[in-house]
Order: sequence, then C-alpha cells, then structure tokens
Amino acid sequence: MASIHNDIPLSASAHDVWDAVRDFGALHQRLVPGFVTACTLDGDARIITFANGSVLREVLVDCDDARQRLVYAINNEQLKYYSASVQVIAEGETRCRLLWIIDMLPNELAAYIQGQAKEAVSAMHRAFPPAA
Repeated sequence: MASIHNDIPLSASAHDVWDAVRDFGALHQRLVPGFVTACTLDGDARIITFANGSVLREVLVDCDDARQRLVYAINNEQLKYYSASVQVIAEGETRCRLLWIIDMLPNELAAYIQGQAKEAVSAMHRAFPPAA
C-alpha cells in the first residue's frame, strides 16, 4: 500500500485553516481554489471536479473539531483503496501545519496521486498567502 505524507506549513492561524478544511462542501472556494473547480454535497459525500476535468466522489468518514482532523475516503474502479486524513496543528497565533496523509492502492497510481497532491499544496499556499 502506498502512503503519501504531506506536511504543509501555512501562514495562517490553525483556526482559519481548520475552518476551511472542515467546510466540506467549499473545498473549491476555501482550501484549494483553482485546483478543484467545483464541489457539490451529496449526503455525506462531496462530488468534486478538478481543474484537469476529472471528477471524484469523496465520502466524509470523520470530522473531529477537538483534534482538528478530517478523514475522507474514495472508492471507485481505479482506486481499490483510498483513505486520507487532514489534520491542522497550530504553530503560534499566525502559523500552522496541515498534515495530509493518503493511504492508497494500487501502488501504480501513487506517482499520479502524489503529483496531484503537489498541485493541491500549491493551491493551499495560494489560499493562505504569507502576511504582507
């Protein structure tokens, strides 16, 4: 099983970043604008459209406000297993780290998913730019 770890420093308060992460239906507006272009809620899932045109259904597994941790899963024909957690950790008043861990199968798709994650991280940095 491939495991992709992203430890992302952000120039924003943990409160603000967590507020964007937990807003499950606003991924395209608040957390990764430009990388995700549309997001619609469907019960406990969100249907997301990426800038490259692909569409995925992500199911909300857990949203833990006390730990500032969200878990979601994808189950489709290409991904036999996909579970991801996103946790926000404060580093002072105006900085935080976002830990995004993806566990997935098949391993052959790991390079593609890692490339997509890199683009998502760039979008997060644009959504939370350093203070001037």
